[in-house]
Order: sequence, then C-alpha cells, then structure tokens
Amino acid sequence: MTALIILALAGLWAGMQNTLAGGGSFVTLPALLLTGLSPLAANITSTVALFPGQLASGYAGRTMVQGVGRLSFVWLVVISLVGGALGALLLLITPPTIFARMMPWLVLFATLIFAWGSFRRKPPAQAKEISLPLLVGAQFMIAIYGGYFGGGIGFLMMAALSIAGMKPRNGSATKNALAAAMNASAVAMFAFSDDVKWLEALVLAGSSTVGYLAGVWVLRRVNEQWLRFGVIVLGVALTAGLFWRQF
Repeated sequence: MTALIILALAGLWAGMQNTLAGGGSFVTLPALLLTGLSPLAANITSTVALFPGQLASGYAGRTMVQGVGRLSFVWLVVISLVGGALGALLLLITPPTIFARMMPWLVLFATLIFAWGSFRRKPPAQAKEISLPLLVGAQFMIAIYGGYFGGGIGFLMMAALSIAGMKPRNGSATKNALAAAMNASAVAMFAFSDDVKWLEALVLAGSSTVGYLAGVWVLRRVNEQWLRFGVIVLGVALTAGLFWRQF
C-alpha cells in the first residue's frame, strides 16, 4: 500500500512536470525502480502509464499547438507516430541487461540537451530558419528515441522547438501533443509485453492524468526559467542515482 501511495504521488507530480516542461518520466522511473521493477520494466510501465495523461493534456492545450517553420503540426504528428513505432520495436528486441547499462547515459544525454536548449539557445526573434529536411530528421530521431526510452522526450522536444524559435508556452503544448502521438505507437506494442506491470501502471495513469490537467492550468502562470532549472536538477539527480546503482 505504501508503494502504491508513493506511485500515486509520483504520478501526480510527473503529470504536472510533463505538461509544464517535460521530465515527468524522471519522477516515475525512480518511483517504479523503488518498487523492485527492472529498468526495462520500469521504462515500459512508465510509458504506458503516462500515455492517458498525455492524451488529456494534448487535447486540453490544443489551442496552443503549432507547426515549426514550413513543417505543419499534422506532419509533425505523422513523423512522431512512425518514429515512435520504430523506437518501441527496437526496445522490445534489446536485452534487459544492455538497456539497464544504457539508461544512465540516456538520462544524462536528455538532461544535457534540455539544458543547452533552455539556456544556450538564441532568443526566438534571432533564431534562424531551420531547413525542412533537418526539421523532419530531428523530429524523426526524437520520436525513435521516445519510443525506445520514455525518459527525456519532453526535454529533447522542448530543446528542438526552442532552437527552432517556438515560444516556450507554445512549445510546451506542442511537445505534449507530439509525445502523445509517438507514445501511441509505443503503447500499442508494449500492451502485449510481459514487462508491463498493470497495477503500477493503472495507479500512475490515474494520478498523472490529474497532474497533466492541473499542469495545463499552471502552464499559463508559472515562471518558466525557474521551472526549466528545476527540471535540470531532477535530471542530474536521476543520472547520478542511476550511475551509482550500477557500481
């Protein structure tokens, strides 16, 4: 019962975090690991659990979604669906021991990318137009990564959208919708995997959906710089914990 309460609180926090700036999986992953799940099972269960909330927040923030340059929002969704399916397939054929060793590096990579995109990018008014092939390639690779590793996709998309010149609030709403699209493909495959722990997933799904919807309300009022800084602190802490766990 204590573990389920912890998961419920983690889901509430993760839902709000994902809506605001991404990084919600960096809350659910350690919570699931604490319940005794393997890194692979924790990653798959987290992806499945956060999906209903992603759908809800994507719909709630639909008036703020945008395309990037000449790449329309519809095409961003299509690219995300295809890439998410490919990433999920790669994850299912990856041996659990290999994935466990890869996880700290994946988290570290996502944290560094988000930090660079948040604090080193040019302001939107000065951002240069990115070529269409580069935009398509970037979103496709992010979608593959998202289907493979649920943690950090919000970081990566916020970084990419920020570099492309999208305003933070529009970027947050857009990446929520795209995360739902790429995870739709992944969840369709993961639903038949033995690594999904359904009790834990249902608890996280319920609480994170509430967190997602609350986050949409907070999104219009929060101080974005402090929020971004907090997300980076979370990423650094989880990276350190995962590396420590290996040694």
